[in-house]
Amino acid sequence: MKNFNNDILKTYSIIKPEIEKRIAEFKLIREKATDKELFYELVFCIMTPQSKAKSCGKALEILIKENLVFNGTAEEISEKINIVRFRNNKAKYIVEARDKFTQGKYFKMRDILYTQGDVYKIREWLVKNIKGIGYKEASHFLRNTGLGDKIAILDRHILKNMILSGILSEKPKTLSPATYLLLEKKLIDFSKKIKIPPDHLDFVWWYKEAGEVYK
Repeated sequence: MKNFNNDILKTYSIIKPEIEKRIAEFKLIREKATDKELFYELVFCIMTPQSKAKSCGKALEILIKENLVFNGTAEEISEKINIVRFRNNKAKYIVEARDKFTQGKYFKMRDILYTQGDVYKIREWLVKNIKGIGYKEASHFLRNTGLGDKIAILDRHILKNMILSGILSEKPKTLSPATYLLLEKKLIDFSKKIKIPPDHLDFVWWYKEAGEVYK
């Protein structure tokens, strides 16, 4: 456990500049992205459950290239994201989310989302209002749009590393909202202890799994 955490610190010292660059890019998205560009990030996160992040990234690129994110039907979107698991359901979720932020002729994601309050209230709104988005996916979206410094993305890789780091004794059988928030607090407390911000720590553990800094 001690050696594992020392290894985390060593890895962080090596890739910290790369992480900081990625976080800066996320903050730039938060500040300058259009409503539609923000929605692309949400679409990516809708596709991620039980699918590889890179596959979801490729699927998003296809949807953007073929002008389907804002104009495609669920059937058309599903056909193009066949590299993503549960594509039929996720295609429906994308269309429903698109409709949620559409008011008449206008797409108002910023106006609807960022008037909810702080990052925790925005996350709650996403979980309650966007199908296919749970705490993990909402946290992922918020991190990818520059609001990830106070929250955690608790996927299976992170939970595994939390066990290896001694934060958890075993993987939880279920990840209910209450359990998610409890484990998130444990991870954030740990991040303070080892002086690595939570959104940076996520990248360190991802790097240890995949050998690269991705989104």
